[in-house]
Amino acid sequence: MTSSPTPPQPCDLLIEAGWVIPVEPHGVVLERHAVAVASGNIVALLPIADARAAYAPRERVELPHSAVLPGLVNVHTHNPMTLMRGVADDLDLMTWLRDHIWPAEAAVMSAAFCADGAEYAVAEMLRGGTTCCNENYFFPDAIAATYKRHGFRARVGLPVIDFPSAWASSSAEYFDKAEDVHDQYRRDPLISTSFAPHAPYTVSDANFERIRMLSDQLDIPVHLHVHETAQEVADSIAQHGQRPFARLQRLGIVNSSLLAVHMTQLVDAEIAACAEHGVSVAHCPESNLKLASGFCPAEALRRTGVNLALGTDGCASNNDLDMFGEMKTAALLAKAVAGDAAAMDAASALRMATLGSAKAMALDHRIGSIEPGKAADLISVRLDSIEAQPFYDVIAQLVYAGARSQVREVWIDGVRKLRDGELVDMDTQRLIANARQWRDRIAAAQRGARA
Repeated sequence: MTSSPTPPQPCDLLIEAGWVIPVEPHGVVLERHAVAVASGNIVALLPIADARAAYAPRERVELPHSAVLPGLVNVHTHNPMTLMRGVADDLDLMTWLRDHIWPAEAAVMSAAFCADGAEYAVAEMLRGGTTCCNENYFFPDAIAATYKRHGFRARVGLPVIDFPSAWASSSAEYFDKAEDVHDQYRRDPLISTSFAPHAPYTVSDANFERIRMLSDQLDIPVHLHVHETAQEVADSIAQHGQRPFARLQRLGIVNSSLLAVHMTQLVDAEIAACAEHGVSVAHCPESNLKLASGFCPAEALRRTGVNLALGTDGCASNNDLDMFGEMKTAALLAKAVAGDAAAMDAASALRMATLGSAKAMALDHRIGSIEPGKAADLISVRLDSIEAQPFYDVIAQLVYAGARSQVREVWIDGVRKLRDGELVDMDTQRLIANARQWRDRIAAAQRGARA
């Protein structure tokens, strides 16, 4: 007696692609494969013919000329600053901050500014294939609520800085509000939190010690600018008698919970310490280049075993949220800094922008690769245009010649956010009009400050 064939299993979505790049295993490309999705999670990755036999989807998406890969993860952003795109260009970091950015922020900083800037950034990120970001800015309550409303995945930073702001007037208030926001999103499936002390030069020893204690208690990362410029290092030696990284080691901040952003000024012992203690490094090459802050030794960090992640920084210093551009710049810059054309190969650059960033955010159990059990945060990239043909290596094509304009489909938790390049549930014209009114307000404030 022969057994009857197993009927196809129901699923919500079956994405059939010319190529699937799972990221894990590293550097693998699967031709004519499909990703099956149910209840927001990836349930299978298998050849298209096998997928059609095994699954009965509610929706089938056929993408024969596209590559499907994990959603890109922007590990370091100040997304409300999208509304400050181009507000002060061609300046060194401290002149840029003290004479332009901080005064502009003082003029407009509010929950409304942060919410509107985050919303605008969501639209830009989705159109470029980014499905998760690591936020670092004021009014995290308003920012988190915005990401939640749009179904966008984010780890939202809880700011700590040693001077008053529109968000908090004292260290005690920064910490009280941080715990309130953390408690609100403690079990949220899309929104999580981290501590976001600004930098060693703006945070006291006492506040760093409290952050270390709370980070351990709450089991959340610390997202911190470190060794961004040579001047920062020199000032720390003058003030504290040691380099910023050594000071953070003394205060117990250097551990596997630390995401150290920029890290352009490193010696060999600091690179080794990052590897030994499980520190992740957020590489923001385009922002560092624009501000002439220095060069992160990305290849040396990678070869030493440090987890590398990739971020754009904010639009005020980049001036975009384009992770495809960032991947290419990171790969090319690493080769130049290392003096080695084989440094930072394309697959490693893609890993930085996906699984490396997810790991840095302690989210690699949910996102960053296409594996059964992980969240269905997925994107497709068209590869049949003039600019994309011919190609011989899909990953190299994406990193060295890919563009965010080629992103056509985006899903977060299996929910479609971009369809054939168009935002599904966001009013583009309203967003643009709102951005223009913020531009007018900021420009007016700048004119008033100069008068």
